[in-house]
Amino acid sequence: MSNNKTSNLWKKEDWLAVWIGFIVIAIGCISVLTKGFDFDAAKFGTWHWWENVETKKSLAAQFNGEFWVKLLRTFLVTGILFGIGIKLQGEKIGKFIPAFVVLFLICVVVRMISAEFTLKMYLEWAFWALLIGLLISNTVGTPEWLKPAIRTEFYIKTGLVIMGFSVLFSNIAKFGPYGLGIAWIVTPIVIIFMWWFGTKVLKIDNKPLVMTLSAATSVCGTSAAIATGAAAKAKKEDLSLAISISIIFTILMMVFEPMIIRACGMSQLMGGALIGGTVDSTGAVVLAGNALGEEAEQAAVLVKSIQNILIGFIAFFVAIFFATKVDKDPNQKVGAGEIWNRFPKFIIGFFVASLVASFIVLPLTDGATVKAINGVLDQYKNWAFVLAFTSIGLDTNFKSLFKQMQGGKVLWLYIVGQVFNILLTLFAVWFLLSGKFFEIPNLDMFK
Repeated sequence: MSNNKTSNLWKKEDWLAVWIGFIVIAIGCISVLTKGFDFDAAKFGTWHWWENVETKKSLAAQFNGEFWVKLLRTFLVTGILFGIGIKLQGEKIGKFIPAFVVLFLICVVVRMISAEFTLKMYLEWAFWALLIGLLISNTVGTPEWLKPAIRTEFYIKTGLVIMGFSVLFSNIAKFGPYGLGIAWIVTPIVIIFMWWFGTKVLKIDNKPLVMTLSAATSVCGTSAAIATGAAAKAKKEDLSLAISISIIFTILMMVFEPMIIRACGMSQLMGGALIGGTVDSTGAVVLAGNALGEEAEQAAVLVKSIQNILIGFIAFFVAIFFATKVDKDPNQKVGAGEIWNRFPKFIIGFFVASLVASFIVLPLTDGATVKAINGVLDQYKNWAFVLAFTSIGLDTNFKSLFKQMQGGKVLWLYIVGQVFNILLTLFAVWFLLSGKFFEIPNLDMFK
């Protein structure tokens, strides 16, 4: 490996996201396994505008000494690690630090608002992060001095690496062919259908956008959009549009899909599996599944977890497809080097984190320990994602979004693709879990 390629390991954003993610995972594991120190990040508990007599969960009650310590820890961990990453990429740390302080404070407001009892019931923090960022950028405007901290892809790539630790291959064994049939067979079919519909029927010229939106619709929304968008070389504007559409419709599906499922008299197992396979965001899947019942929530989360494993595989095949078919120069022979250059390296970190959790930490400890570790890591992942979503909002202009809609074609791509996704997933759920063709799985597996 040449010196230039070696330097990429600590100078390129993709690799730096891997190292930062690994550092957070390592410290999180050590803190739980040794019980020697507290590494918890700050988190707002559910609160009310009024003080609840029974729970005492008012907003003011959140701001105790322990919370301030965790908030300071969160700021220092994220600020130092991302600051070092910015410095290693050759950018000015002096401009990044004050900008990051303000961005972090905006994110604190986002997380505070999204934890309010009524708002939390219907909307995730991702919506509020995007909304607040959009309000700032489309009213007073995003100031130039804040832009050094707006590093959307850097934050979310790091979050995805940390997220990898929670993606356990053991989930496949728990749900066996049921989960694979619902999550792994349906997903690639939906992607292929949306690609065909977008490029051949709607004739959308922006092929990276078509692929990014297809992955967001069929897998898990924003996480898949980031990974696939990187492999397809999608522009920042493409990513913003795909994520915005995904979040808006995720909110609608999270609210109305459980109602429709209940009205149809579908069992909790089938309803939860349908939600897990069709609602884009993992957090929304939990809320929508919970609206049906405990069994539905567990089934939904299990299906979504199995589906999340596909993120890395899809990014890999998209990189190959775009390098060899979509972006190929007729006079150029595409080799392994070009595919490697296109492949998003942070996906390697995602896979490694998942493999370590699945085949090293879990066998050596137990499920409760892995769950405790993920309890710590999830908050750092969420903070990375909040930084990313807020950055998307701050860096997005409504006028540019409307221009990318191409006369409504992009919206039709999502609607038609999501309807196809729901119908195909519904068929898979009925075929596998109705009891007409296969034995209904024992619900003890969810305990």
